[in-house]
Amino acid sequence: MNHLAQIGSYFIMIREVFKKPTKWRIMKTLILKEIDELIYGSLGIIIFISFFIGAVVAIQTALNLTNPIIPRNLIGFATRQSVILEFAPTFVSIIMAGKVGSYITSSIGTMRVTEQIDALEVMGVNSLNYLVFPKIVAMLFYPFAIAISMYVGIFGGWIAGVFGGFLTSADFVSGLQSEFIPFHIAYAFIKTLLFALVIATVPSFHGYYMKGGALEVGKASTTSFVWTSVVIIILNYVLTQMLLG
Repeated sequence: MNHLAQIGSYFIMIREVFKKPTKWRIMKTLILKEIDELIYGSLGIIIFISFFIGAVVAIQTALNLTNPIIPRNLIGFATRQSVILEFAPTFVSIIMAGKVGSYITSSIGTMRVTEQIDALEVMGVNSLNYLVFPKIVAMLFYPFAIAISMYVGIFGGWIAGVFGGFLTSADFVSGLQSEFIPFHIAYAFIKTLLFALVIATVPSFHGYYMKGGALEVGKASTTSFVWTSVVIIILNYVLTQMLLG
């Protein structure tokens, strides 16, 4: 019953976020600040992880193609499919749940502990709109980061495959172009957009409604990461079944 009550509180929070909006002059500044911290500030780790994930996928595929009958361009095909369908949208999102989610929970939780949220409410400000709405808008730009992740991941696979001596550049590009289905890109971005909303709202929920002191802020950050990851994995299964099943 406790989990059901929390799920209900979560959806009530989502509804309250869009009530009594903050003035646009103030909101614009908050949104730009969140874009800088949540998206731009995460590009470094996204690029780093994506490059080596693409490289590892290409190497592992190449090492498992021991039959000479199997064409080498399958390495490019496997790298493209793995990076676009799963590794870029899902794996990177779980990493972001740790990096961005922990930041969101700790920042809002600290404001709760230091009674800054209570001060906003006393001044007549909708604290949920003021704190959570800019994060939701900022995370709508998250698909652009995942597009970069896809490109860098495939590039990493090309580097590892070609310079590792597993196949030629022409074979890798041929595999990339083989049996390409444009809807797979749309599927990846649909997943990414929903993951972005989860990353913005679930950690905000745990930070906003936390109780206690500084120690509880750390516990809330850990809990938010666990639940954000769980929701992302469940959503990934449901969306894959709905869109590709």
